[in-house]
Amino acid sequence: MTSTETKSRARIGDLITVQGRRVHVRQDGPADGKPVLLLHGFEGSLHWWDAVTPLLSDTYRVIRVDLLGFGCTGGEAGFGQDGQGSMLAAVLDELGVAQVAVCGHSWGADAALAVAARSPRITEIIILDQAPDLSYLHVPAGAALLALGPVARFIQRFAPEPIVRQALREGFAPGFELSGAVPSPHQMFLDHRAMSWRAYREVTTVRRQALATDPLDRQLRRLALPALVIHGRLDGMYDWATTRDRYIAAGARFELIDNAGHSPNVETPHRFTEILRDFLAAPAAPNPIQD
Repeated sequence: MTSTETKSRARIGDLITVQGRRVHVRQDGPADGKPVLLLHGFEGSLHWWDAVTPLLSDTYRVIRVDLLGFGCTGGEAGFGQDGQGSMLAAVLDELGVAQVAVCGHSWGADAALAVAARSPRITEIIILDQAPDLSYLHVPAGAALLALGPVARFIQRFAPEPIVRQALREGFAPGFELSGAVPSPHQMFLDHRAMSWRAYREVTTVRRQALATDPLDRQLRRLALPALVIHGRLDGMYDWATTRDRYIAAGARFELIDNAGHSPNVETPHRFTEILRDFLAAPAAPNPIQD
């Protein structure tokens, strides 16, 4: 087991060795189907796509990965775009897939753009509820304390499940019934526990600085690949209209889900999948607004 794997974590896929480390990868659907790579967000795992996978795997080859520092992949380094993108490109090489659509939820969008920049195997990009940068991110007061190692380590080891569940509610629309979510709230707690505490500083401090210099909409414009951005109208973390305007200017198609918050893959999996399927059926070439 890797250092961040917990005894309660159960693998549902294979451990593929790339770049000298084991990466947890799950595949569903026909081997000859178009590959769709699904990447989870912060504090998550490949289980955050449990509700979406059955809706796609009848025709698509669904590939889910636990990112470095998370889930059953674990590890204590490589959390940023460079590390994640390099690892994911190596996984795609190992699987031998081509014409891959990559979808990143929240923090996973960073990894989606990173692998697209490093692998010619990526042909379409889908960004789910992630703003181009963190300049208008709304988070609870005190979140900056998570960048402090002792605080992050304490929370990872000792925060009780009810407290973690309450914190996770920031990722959903007001009033969303978490008890009926897929994955279950307990699985979300296990994902939180499995994550490396060192990743807190990456997402709260290092990432903010990196995206201020090179935001995701600028990265998307450089890639010039067909792109779809999906956002929940009830997302309390990012203003959807600002996010829409910036990504449309970068050439992306934008779709809004009225009754979803920050995690449509969990809150409204059927609507999310419907939009994704429509895009993949005929992805439009990007047409960025000229500066």
